[in-house]
Amino acid sequence: MNLDEVRVKINDINDKMLDLFKQRMVLSKDVADAKRSMGKAVYDAKREREILDKVTIDAGPEFDIYARRFFENLFSLSRTYQAEQLFHETEFSMAIKKAVESSPNLPPQRGSVACAGEFGCNTQIACDKLLPFSQILFVNDFKAVFSAVDQGLCQFGVLPIENSSNGSVKEVYDLLDQHDCYIVRGTRLWISHDLMAKKGIKLEDIHTIYSHPQALGQCQIFLNNLGANVKLEPYSNTAEAAKMVSESDDPGIAAVAPPQCAELYTLQTLAKNIQNSDNNYTRFICISKKLAIYPGSNKISIITSASHTPGGLSSLLTKFSNVGINLTKLESRPIQGHNFEFLFYLDLEASLFDEKVRALLSELHESQEKFRLLGNYPEN
Repeated sequence: MNLDEVRVKINDINDKMLDLFKQRMVLSKDVADAKRSMGKAVYDAKREREILDKVTIDAGPEFDIYARRFFENLFSLSRTYQAEQLFHETEFSMAIKKAVESSPNLPPQRGSVACAGEFGCNTQIACDKLLPFSQILFVNDFKAVFSAVDQGLCQFGVLPIENSSNGSVKEVYDLLDQHDCYIVRGTRLWISHDLMAKKGIKLEDIHTIYSHPQALGQCQIFLNNLGANVKLEPYSNTAEAAKMVSESDDPGIAAVAPPQCAELYTLQTLAKNIQNSDNNYTRFICISKKLAIYPGSNKISIITSASHTPGGLSSLLTKFSNVGINLTKLESRPIQGHNFEFLFYLDLEASLFDEKVRALLSELHESQEKFRLLGNYPEN
């Protein structure tokens, strides 16, 4: 057969496959409907495994792995369709619906907010952008921000979560899993770092530089060029590092901090804009004890597990592509006490105002060993 003849045959097979696919999808809904009326779970892992094993054997060694993957994807599409067609309100979906209906049309502009650091830190700037009329409570660290929100000392907390140059703030991701808080807002800031010390001090006089580990990482190229004799020491916060330098009796120490800290803490700038890249942005999140979903919320963050089997993560991610959801972030964190098992943090371009999205997340809430909605929020 020539190429055109082969394509005619393939097109004929495609038409037959499409017709059979449509028939199968309708039947899969009927099966799910019958199971639900009988009080049985829609997802039957044992039956799927039996079919996959049979397909693998019947396909033969040349096509076994391809046939198995084909049917795995088919099952995934069927489950997504079933979840959409048979969607019914659960406690989880009702909580989402309540948040959508009860949240105000505009995000809040005022309130008490916890912020890790000192006056002049970048997180304070993020606080002022997100909640311009807020009252800021400065606390020692990220854990204290979550505690302040948990205990009702503050309505909100603002934290950095990701930097374009130095990656994720892993401690914040771990704290999101440990605390019952929700992300309700998000923003991005351009971040600039300066090296500053006491007035009258020269760069060659510096023996130790203090800053937050994220800031040190974002300025690694400049700092490494200072030589091995200059020691880099992590500090709890960039602005706190600047304040510590200003109050210290040691003239040989410096801080990497935001430019405004030089004036705030009476320091001189030894070098400006020392970050690795001018395209240096940090994402900040605003957390709250109460789930709120404002109109225009375009980003969803979730924590979930994936089955610890070959293709387990791929199967999870396929669920999102099945309904056209774009993933913008995938971060894994080890599960404490488990042998190389991980939780996955995902950011999705989606809105819970969309019923298809609510149906999918409700299905994941029921089917995954662990699933938690971190929030659906606007980010600007």
